[in-house]
Amino acid sequence: MSALLALAPRPTARRSDPSSMPDFSVILPAAGSSSRFGGPVSKLFQPLAGLPVLAWTVRAFAARNDVPQIVIPSHDRPAVEQSLQTLPQSQQEKILICPGGDCRAGSVHAGIEASLKDIEWIAVHDAARPLVSSELIDRVLATAVANGAAAAAMPAHLTIKQAAGPLPARVQRTIPRRDLWAMQTPQIARRADYLRCFATCPVPLAEVTDDMQLLELQDLPVWLVQGEERNLKITTPTDISLADLWSRSLVPSPGTPGEG
Repeated sequence: MSALLALAPRPTARRSDPSSMPDFSVILPAAGSSSRFGGPVSKLFQPLAGLPVLAWTVRAFAARNDVPQIVIPSHDRPAVEQSLQTLPQSQQEKILICPGGDCRAGSVHAGIEASLKDIEWIAVHDAARPLVSSELIDRVLATAVANGAAAAAMPAHLTIKQAAGPLPARVQRTIPRRDLWAMQTPQIARRADYLRCFATCPVPLAEVTDDMQLLELQDLPVWLVQGEERNLKITTPTDISLADLWSRSLVPSPGTPGEG
């Protein structure tokens, strides 16, 4: 699919409203093995209400006027291209596929390095979160621009106990959940901050499980924004069934967020 081999020309019309939010590039790391999902086909290419999961995720961003580029780090370029071939040409032209890394953080790093250098803001989003809403993206972007970095998160509803595993093991303490938040994406920060934190990361990238963790390790401020239940991450076949129920209730279609 040749449209995925190059970037679209940058739009010439720019916003005149100084209060408007800036453009941002999107990184969708898609080089994982989907080992927890099981089966021969990656979870990203599983059908969800008639489209591959990855196509849902891509079009949530590609339909937006403030997203000039989407970078997809992957080890399976043909499968990615195949999964996105039904998207409109105008959306396909925003996509750049680059090689993935040895771990998730490595793929994110590769994607940011490949992204447009003149776009200040980067949104990293799990490729397996296909139902992210335009409203959530807007909230995270606005909070990031105001404070330097932001991410979506949900309250921890389960009781969390600390114990030295593996189980069975004695409980050490119960952690109050009022201050605990389960991370979602998108996670948005400046491109320069991401790259600086990758260059100076004090731990192996394989131990970095969250993009905001990179900034935290360098004492940069990170703000959380209320996430959404529908913004679930596809991890098991059961998640596909749940996402299918959500997708059929969405009005309007997630193909239209951000269009102007």
